Amino acid sequence: MEKIKDGIFDGPQIRQLTNDTQFRNSVTELELKAWTVFVSVMQNFLGNKKSENYIELVENLLLQLKNVACNMSIKLHFLHSHLDRFPENLGDMSEEQGERMRQDLCVMEEDYQGFWDTNMMADYCWSLIRHFPKSTYRRRALKRSFLELND
Repeated sequence: MEKIKDGIFDGPQIRQLTNDTQFRNSVTELELKAWTVFVSVMQNFLGNKKSENYIELVENLLLQLKNVACNMSIKLHFLHSHLDRFPENLGDMSEEQGERMRQDLCVMEEDYQGFWDTNMMADYCWSLIRHFPKSTYRRRALKRSFLELND
């Protein structure tokens, strides 16, 4: 309940709002345009299939959010800056992976005392890269990892 008061919604709550006619009737015309574009991005870009015009959809979303004078989070700037790097199977991420990302970002946000900035996002990206090392070394480790046992 506390998240709703703060204006933070999760996936099921957002899906419920997409079908709510009372919500659509309670917002202004500019907010309705932004909401419609957001729903379009949600269905055509953030789902399991990425449409051909996903770049136009996201740019239109950013424009509509700017028109509503919405403060954009660093996540939206990251999305806009790296549109070309999103894989074709973008929506195939499980809820568990999404929850892990959210938890990682919450820990990172605590480290940065609630201030979202480019340094924080860069640290998060580097932590992802460090999570999956692809380095090979000359010396073999005395211990074998679980991944080597499966090969």
